[in-house]
Amino acid sequence: MAKVLGISSGTLNGSNDAMCKEALMGAKEAGAEIEFINLHHNITIKSCTGCIACVKAMMGGKGRICVQKDDFLWVLNKMLDADGIIMTSPIFENGVPGIIHTICDRFGPSMDRGNLMIADELNKKNGGKGIDPRFMKDKVISFMAVGGSDWGSLVQMDHGMLAMSPMWKVIDNDKFQWSKTILMDDEALARAHQIGINLAKAAEDIPNAKWQGPEGVCPHCHMNNFYIEPGTTHAICGLCGMEGELEVRDGKIVINYPEEQYALAHDTISGKMKHGEDIQYNEGRLDELKKNSDEFKTRKAKYRDFIKPIYPAMESAETEKELVKA
Repeated sequence: MAKVLGISSGTLNGSNDAMCKEALMGAKEAGAEIEFINLHHNITIKSCTGCIACVKAMMGGKGRICVQKDDFLWVLNKMLDADGIIMTSPIFENGVPGIIHTICDRFGPSMDRGNLMIADELNKKNGGKGIDPRFMKDKVISFMAVGGSDWGSLVQMDHGMLAMSPMWKVIDNDKFQWSKTILMDDEALARAHQIGINLAKAAEDIPNAKWQGPEGVCPHCHMNNFYIEPGTTHAICGLCGMEGELEVRDGKIVINYPEEQYALAHDTISGKMKHGEDIQYNEGRLDELKKNSDEFKTRKAKYRDFIKPIYPAMESAETEKELVKA
């Protein structure tokens, strides 16, 4: 029996919870075991500091370590134990809310499939702690976004980004706009239910699971967000990073990718390994400067010493001093 986890980042008992639960009803109907999390209900997830302690520990054979002490690892463990995930998000400023970006950040380089493979090989060579096999486990995931207006042009790409690092296979990635009264929209509820069924069936046969949503402009990841280099037809997919040429064919925009670009896509093993090698090179270069470059140390000190960050407790203390003087 497949395990399907529902995650909502919307208001407790709001529309996102309802859409997630409707999908879970579909998943249960298809035979899945289900669980549900609302990210705002007694859960604290702090922002990533970018310290990369997690990936350094992993590469050093010490397992996954994080300096933040909160509920993220509990949520991550629930995600790792599931075969499939259904995630719903409100649409904030065209995209997902900050909590989803934070989870993407906390996934970080230590959840990247390429880095995991590199670390696993290093650990086997050096006798360090092996990678938890759950991190390497293939998984399927579907997304729904619910918004109250026509805003939403970034939300599907934001959702897709969450699946990018661990290389989880996206089955559906849908958005529902003008949806303040979505609980009265039988068509939308039926779509959510079907998304749950699709996800549960995909979770039963992950190697053969396929994208079930509408075809996007990107023929690889089905996204519609591209960076067009000014003055050219050169187009870079905002999600999978593949580069090709834009053209209009039969009144439709299409992107043509050279064959070699498919090996560089951010959601392929070859693309992941290339990215991991790039990270290793840049981190190694930085470590070398930290150890051996007096100029680097001088420049670092210049900015460290120029001005110190302020914070609320400090200002409160200064205010108290001024009040005592008065």
